[in-house]
Formats: sequence, C-alpha cells, structure tokens
Amino acid sequence: MSATNLAPWLHGQLRNLLGHRGHALLLAGPSGLGQYDLALALARAWLCEQPTADGACGVCGSCHAIDVRTHADLCVLMPETLCQELGWPLDEVAQKEIDDKKRKASKFIRVEAAREAVSFTQFTRSRGRTKVILVHPAERMNMESANTLLKTLEEPLGEVRFVLASEAAHQLLPTIRSRCQTHAMAWPTESEALDWLVQQASAAGKPADRAQAGVWLQAAGGRPDDALAWAATGLQGATWAQLPQALTRGDWGTLAGWPPAQQLAVLQKLCHDLMARAAGAPARFFPTEQLPPAPRWAALAQWSRELIAAARTVEHPYNANLTQEAWAARTRQVLASGVGRKTP
Repeated sequence: MSATNLAPWLHGQLRNLLGHRGHALLLAGPSGLGQYDLALALARAWLCEQPTADGACGVCGSCHAIDVRTHADLCVLMPETLCQELGWPLDEVAQKEIDDKKRKASKFIRVEAAREAVSFTQFTRSRGRTKVILVHPAERMNMESANTLLKTLEEPLGEVRFVLASEAAHQLLPTIRSRCQTHAMAWPTESEALDWLVQQASAAGKPADRAQAGVWLQAAGGRPDDALAWAATGLQGATWAQLPQALTRGDWGTLAGWPPAQQLAVLQKLCHDLMARAAGAPARFFPTEQLPPAPRWAALAQWSRELIAAARTVEHPYNANLTQEAWAARTRQVLASGVGRKTP
C-alpha cells in the first residue's frame, strides 16, 4: 500500500516509522485505527525497489508482487480466517485440510504457521535487501505460537524485519513486547475521520454526508475503521440515537437481526456510557440526551462483568435465541432500575 492510498492520519506515522532502525516494530492501539494498513505500508516500503521518504513507489516489481500476494520475501502471519478475508494464500497443507472439511479455518495464529515463519527466515532472499514478517493481529498468537516465534524475533537470521500489528498489545507475552519497538497508534482528528468516511462510503456505493458519517463515527467510539464497518450496515442516525430508550422499554427489535457479537458490543457500549454518566463524564457512543437515567454503580458494575463474561463465548453461543432473550431481559432489568434516578 503506497502512501497515497493510506488514510490521512497514517501518512505522518509511516514517514516517521520508516526512519526507525530497529528490526522489529509493534504497532499498538485499539481497534479501528489502521494498524494493518500501516503495517502493510511499512512492509511494502521495506521491500520496495524504489522507496521514497513517503513509502513504497507502488509501481515496481516488488510492489506488484505484494499486490497479487506472491512476494517471496514477505511472510504474512495471520489467523486463517483473516487470510481468507484479506486474500492472503494459506500453505498447501492447511488449505487442503480446510477444503476437505477436515477442520475449520482457525481464528488464531496456529503454531504450524509460526514454524513456517521461522523456516522462512532461514531461506535466502529472492530479491532486494531484506525479508519481512508481518504479524496481524499479534494478540491472536497463543502461548505456543508466540514462543515459537520468540527466538527468531530476538535474533533473526540475516536481514529480516518484523512488523507486529495489535489491537490488544497487553495480551501479548511480555517477552514479545520487550523485543519490539512499540509505536502507539495516533488517533485522527474528527475532521480527518469524517472526510475519510464520506470518501470511503461513497467509493463503496453508500453515499453519505458528514452528519451521517458522524453517526457511524460516534457508534464506533471515534475509530474510523470500525466506523466504516457500521457504514456497511447502513446504520441510520435515528436508529442509533433511539436505541438506548428502546432497550429500556424492552424493545429488542433493532438488534434482533444483528450477529450476537454485534449485539453484545452494543450492550457493552451502552453500559460504558451509563457508567461514564454515573461518574459525571461525557458519553462516548450514544447521544447523551438519549441515554436513560443511569442505574446505581453497583448494578452497572455487575452488568459490565456479566457482559465481559458473555464475550468469552459469544462466537459459540449455546443457543442463540435463548441467549438473546436472556440479554434482552437482563438489559431491561438493569436499565429499569435507573428510572426515576437523577444522573450527574
């Protein structure tokens, strides 16, 4: 990805990071800030045959090889599900196992893939002056796969550079973090994010003005990539604004057709905003005037713990319909306990 294709808040970060001399970079921050895009832009620049201060040229043979996912000096270490989503090829054995339905694509970085990455560092470069291993999202490495990569990350053979992108760097092994130079992802300004969202939505065939883009950005807590995911759903401003009051009444209709993980994320955002209001802080995800009165702190804290526990199994609910009914009933119970109370 050349600098011209990057979101505006990533341009300066790319230029600064290209000046780093370390062999391993960790791009850390919450979801939606562009870690993967920046990591790929760095890999492209490191491998580019005609790099500039702004990144890869975008036209050389190396850049083309990355575009078509065939660069021999780039190893992309990702969960298999994400490889499929982003168009990165799996190794032949893994692809055959999935095609033959012997197993499902993994949502984590498998130890076999980490071993392949270690072997990759031992081969001679096919072109250029370096080889690159891109790990995303790095927190999807389990203990075994992380330990497999650890020694190579500490003392790579030859000219090998690493870029790890993470949305939860605290979940990485301390030994992994200590061997990388950490870069904290910068947040865009609201104006940058809104302009970018309008442009991206239009390119995706979902034209929107800045007001509509503002709804998506608020629903995502200011994270542009996450806001773009909301844009893809066609979320409307009125629907989002009215959601807290609907849930207070026990109306689950808006959420009924959404995936369980998205439903749970909405409940966590509502819980966050109510806790913020109870503490006298501004809401982040919903319009303040549309929030119901905040329940007592103890009730909110208990609900928050329950939602965190639910998140651990949300990808594999025991019974989706019963789970939704339980969430709806519990949400109404918690929110109803705040009715009649004054919020700071």
